Amino acid sequence: MSNYQSDLLRLLEARGFIHQLTDAEGLDTLAKSQVVPGYIGFDPTAPSLHVGHLVSIMMLRQLQKAGHKPIVLMGGGTGKIGDPSFKDEARKLLTHDLIQENVASIKRVFERFLTFGDGPSDAIMLDNAEWLDKLEYIPFLRDIGQHFSVNRMLSFDSVKLRLDREQSLSFLEFNYMILQAYDFLELSRRSACRLQMGGSDQWGNIVNGVELARRVDGQQVFGLTTPLLTNADGTKMGKTVGGAVWLNEDQLSHYDYWQFWRNTADADVANRLRLFTDLPMDEVARLAALEGAEINEAKKILANEATALCRGLDAATASAETARLTFEEGASDANLPTVSLGAEGLTVVQATTGLGFATSNKEVRRKLTEGAIKVNGETVTDPNVTLKPGDKLSFGAKKHGLVID
Repeated sequence: MSNYQSDLLRLLEARGFIHQLTDAEGLDTLAKSQVVPGYIGFDPTAPSLHVGHLVSIMMLRQLQKAGHKPIVLMGGGTGKIGDPSFKDEARKLLTHDLIQENVASIKRVFERFLTFGDGPSDAIMLDNAEWLDKLEYIPFLRDIGQHFSVNRMLSFDSVKLRLDREQSLSFLEFNYMILQAYDFLELSRRSACRLQMGGSDQWGNIVNGVELARRVDGQQVFGLTTPLLTNADGTKMGKTVGGAVWLNEDQLSHYDYWQFWRNTADADVANRLRLFTDLPMDEVARLAALEGAEINEAKKILANEATALCRGLDAATASAETARLTFEEGASDANLPTVSLGAEGLTVVQATTGLGFATSNKEVRRKLTEGAIKVNGETVTDPNVTLKPGDKLSFGAKKHGLVID
């Protein structure tokens, strides 16, 4: 443990959020003496963020809990390009209208995690389209472009990996890191922002912003990244058979969100409790020390706490009760995910993919031959079995859904 003096860095370190800092001592001194506005950017590439974004959201929450000011930056401008960092190919370009729809949809989730308002440590939300859309190319090149070395930009891992694989990197994408650096400069000027945070894959982009603010305005600002979040087995957190674990409830049911946390591997429980709940650290330590069957109680607490933060206490309570009824009493419940029968009926294959339990018909057929799918508690092997309203479909031991009209 480091000897940080500020509540902010002590809190972030204790809960496992700190990977790299541009100037730990400088930020520690600043955070001890004043309210530090800090930002994280979110590009609106989909109608919802997913659990991969949750470390960043929780870091903004911890920033506010320590008495500082979170700035949520919507990428209405940068979203028109897409961050190329560690991507194998260019993102599909989104239309202006679709970006605005995504921004409106994404905004809702932050109100559960942060307190917005006009106070010194109240969160604010901004959109970089406000300044990026108005930039004039020649003045921008002259005033900002002169501070960037192409040689250095090519040396960043996010770019280097793409080039080493001989995968195309468009000039459009290459500009992304300059625009992100410019965001930091604008936020420094507009909102006295002194800190940019993000995942470890953003280190190069963040350093660019820190240096640009120093070169152009002589302003000292800071950068902080979180560790790359993986499961204990080395796989990327948040990737499941059914796809992304979305934060918005219209993209993923409360119950499925709760179940994602409940299904955490034993080795990941301690880390997830530190990062994704507000539980005191002594309680985290107590739960992390549980072994054998008792670790399941820690997983239920993790699921309840994480779901309550993102979806609300009622959603967490209902999901926990649904799980109890399903697994402990074998009963059906209205809170289970549902799939509609439709006019033409529904086969077990269609129902399984419709519930999001499998990504392809081929996968369902394989699971049928393995005896992993049940209807109303009875193993089913025939892919042509048709279902009726009220049927309960189970996929493995932990995924259950209901067929409705």
